Amino acid sequence: MAYTGFLSALRSGRKLHISRGRCRSTVASTKRREEKEQQLEGCTLVEAVPVELISQTHKDAIAPENQIHIDFDNTQEAYKSKGNMELLRSLLVFKLCAVDVLVEKNKELMELSKRLLGQRMFERLMKMTFYGQFVAGEDHNSIKPLIEKNRAFGVGAVLDYSVEEDLTQEEAEKKEMDSCVSEAEKENADHREKKYKAHRQFGDRRGGVISARTYFYADEAKCDNQMETFINCIKASGGASADGFSAIKMTALGRPQFLLQFSEVLVKWRRFFNFLAALQGKSEMMVLEQKLELDQLKENLIKLGVGSKDDIENWFNGEKLGLSGTIDLLDWNSLINDTTKISNLLMVPNLETGQLEPLLNRFTAEEERQMKRMLQRVDILANYALDNGVRLMVDAEQTYFQPAISRLTLEMQRKFNREKPVIFNTYQCYLKEAYDNVTVDVELSRREGWYFGAKLVRGAYMYQERARAKEIGYEDPINPDYEATNRMYHKCLEYVLEEIEHSRTANVMVATHNEDTVKFTLEKMNKMGLSPTENKVYFGQLLGMCDQISFPLGQAGFPVYKYVPYGPVNEVIPYLSRRAQENRGFMKGSQRERSLLWKELTRRVLCGQIFYKPRFT
Repeated sequence: MAYTGFLSALRSGRKLHISRGRCRSTVASTKRREEKEQQLEGCTLVEAVPVELISQTHKDAIAPENQIHIDFDNTQEAYKSKGNMELLRSLLVFKLCAVDVLVEKNKELMELSKRLLGQRMFERLMKMTFYGQFVAGEDHNSIKPLIEKNRAFGVGAVLDYSVEEDLTQEEAEKKEMDSCVSEAEKENADHREKKYKAHRQFGDRRGGVISARTYFYADEAKCDNQMETFINCIKASGGASADGFSAIKMTALGRPQFLLQFSEVLVKWRRFFNFLAALQGKSEMMVLEQKLELDQLKENLIKLGVGSKDDIENWFNGEKLGLSGTIDLLDWNSLINDTTKISNLLMVPNLETGQLEPLLNRFTAEEERQMKRMLQRVDILANYALDNGVRLMVDAEQTYFQPAISRLTLEMQRKFNREKPVIFNTYQCYLKEAYDNVTVDVELSRREGWYFGAKLVRGAYMYQERARAKEIGYEDPINPDYEATNRMYHKCLEYVLEEIEHSRTANVMVATHNEDTVKFTLEKMNKMGLSPTENKVYFGQLLGMCDQISFPLGQAGFPVYKYVPYGPVNEVIPYLSRRAQENRGFMKGSQRERSLLWKELTRRVLCGQIFYKPRFT
């Protein structure tokens, strides 16, 4: 079974041809950035001015008197969309989230409350507290008032149907092992890399994960139902606003076995490129600076026994690669399409022998159908997003799935991002390879002429990833500490902002609760002359968290969005459980949000606004 057909299906049969235009290297980018920072040294932020006064050229920094400065300490502006009861609820919920025993036993306590109070009173209690704080409502109709109110105060919505299966650990492990091991692997999987194999002790992918919803494969009918749920979210997002977002997860749309296998193929091909770069003495260069001499590359491939001279010539001639005399990583990645055609199997290079070997001996007919249906679902969702004027964000997942997820997302971007950014990929900046991934994808978008769309996050799977790498025995993919992740986030963000400044074709969602990162973004936008009204840079936070960031940004004219979960009370309890755990760390690390809430409540009492209610039309 070749992956060529899958990728071609996503591209509607279009072959990959890479133009030979000169690329803007990361070295040149860094040099230009340093020169600009020297020119702009001394520019400072000043008080806020109306957005409509900003009318600078794209190439010039915004004049100091016209720069936008957001005062995140102004509680009157930050919370004017909230009534006093909403502020009190936030204070109560955040206080409870800081109590260890309540958070650790939250599921048991909710079950006990349900038994003592009964279903009806339990649901009312939840809507007055945790559910009301973090969830918008039970269905599309009940969430409309909150979405409309937030929009009136400048904040959009990313709808997220947050219903999850409440599985035991044993049930989750069984589902994972059944869905990640193919029939061929059951007979012989010794040659598979351990990172890209399923391991029962990590079969429950919810372990150590507090910020991301987890899907487990049951059957194709369930995947179809989950696709319909995503379609409903896309339609609702399109109906709620003219510039909505919706989010999907690849593991909800098919058997994860496919993602594991395709990820291994992609990683081994990239590793083989690094091996060939080392043969030419270029292993220490930055990834996009590694340009392999074509003639020497062909000689090395023939010596390694990868193929005959005619085979090697056909590879490069077939894709019209190497016209400049060199091959880089993007050119190399495109060869996967042709090499998989050789034997109609998943082929990977063996670094020890140099030979191309099948990853698996065979697929069953049903496994082939499952893989095709997964990509068909992805294509259907992308078409719905395009038709409804909604931008589709593909969430990041574990590193053993992510290479395949990113490649499939890239194929969708090639197809659907020709006139505007419709598909957004997610980059987890706690990964050591995050910057390389961003720069490679940006460069590919430049060469092929489509709109780059990215959501930058710090990441949701750190504890699980580290534990898995340590126990199974492969390199930890995570940055060594939080400070290193912050630096990586800002490095990736600055690179994408530079691309926006350079071409105006890239878009980025700055998805963060970190106030310093938001301030960093605003400072760079002011220096680069990026106006919020251009809608190239978006901000995103979770519903119920960091309103002191979201609403001041929205009221200043920046495109900002809340992730808006919804679903029946009983069925979103797993989501609420994670929110409690996330807020425990968040609230222990900083008292800032609670102090701002108290400050605003005190101000309202002293000003006689005891019965304050937000006004909007």
